[in-house]
Amino acid sequence: MTTTTLAGRNGLPLAADIGGSPDRPAVVLLHGGGQTRHAWSKAFKRLVAEGYHAISYDARGHGGSGWAEDGDYSTDAMVADLKAVIATLRAPPALVGASMGGITSLTTIGESAFPLATALVLVDVAPTIERKGVEAIRRFMTANPGGFASLEEAADAVAAYNPGRPRPRDPSGLMKNLRRGDDGRLYWHWDPRIIAVSQEEHVAYLDAYEARMSGAARNVKVPTLLVRGSQSDVVSLEGAQRLRELIPQAEIADIAGAGHMVAGDRNDAFNDAVVDFLARHLKQ
Repeated sequence: MTTTTLAGRNGLPLAADIGGSPDRPAVVLLHGGGQTRHAWSKAFKRLVAEGYHAISYDARGHGGSGWAEDGDYSTDAMVADLKAVIATLRAPPALVGASMGGITSLTTIGESAFPLATALVLVDVAPTIERKGVEAIRRFMTANPGGFASLEEAADAVAAYNPGRPRPRDPSGLMKNLRRGDDGRLYWHWDPRIIAVSQEEHVAYLDAYEARMSGAARNVKVPTLLVRGSQSDVVSLEGAQRLRELIPQAEIADIAGAGHMVAGDRNDAFNDAVVDFLARHLKQ
C-alpha cells in the first residue's frame, strides 16, 4: 500500500491509500460523512488480495485531505473531486460508496453524459431514505462542538450513537478519526463547516435530495449492488425496493446484524458481498 496525495477540484489535496497493480480493475472506495478512508482498511486489504487496484481517499474536509477555503462541501464539489480522481486511472473504475460516498458515486454515474464507472456499490444509502435515521446522524455530527478531553470520551460518544456494536477494549484505533486541537482537546477529524447549516437548510436539502438522487438513479446502467444493514435506520426495506424500481438491474445484499455503519458492524460479511458482486461483474 502506498499513501499519497491526489488532486481534487482546483487542486485540493486529497489524502489517499493506493494498493494493487494499476493494470488490474480499479475500485474506488468513498467513505461516509464524518469518516475517513481508514473506515475501509479491511475492505481495502481484501480487494488488493483479490487482485484489484484499490484507491481509498479522504473526502474534502475529512481526515488528511484539505479543507475547502470557500467551505464548499456540496455534492457537486464531491463529484468534481471524484471525477478528478477517476481521470488519473487507466480505465473507468467500480465505485463503492458508503452514505455520503454513495451519494457522490450515484450522482457521478447518473448525471454523467458518458460512462465513468464499470459498477456501483451503494452502502446503506438510496434515493429514498428515512428522515429519522438521517437526523440521528446529524445529531451525532453536531454534538460535542467543544471536542473531547480524552479518547475515552470520544469512544463514549460513538458507543452512544451505535449501541449495537460492541465497544472495543482498546479505543486507540479511533484516533484515526480525531485530531488534537491547539487547546489540547480532541476533535473529530473533519471541517465543522461540513455540517454547519441550520435546521431549515438541512430540511430543504433533504427535500431536494430524493428528486435529484432518483433522477440520477434512473440513468444508472452499470451493474449495481445495494449493501444494506438489516437493522439500518436510514435505508428501509421499502427504500431498497424503490431503488430496484429505479435501477432494475440492482442487486440487494442485506447484512444481518448490521446497522447504517455496515462495514464496521459486520466487516467480513460486507466484504464477502462486495467481492462476490465484483467478481461476477468486473473483467479480471
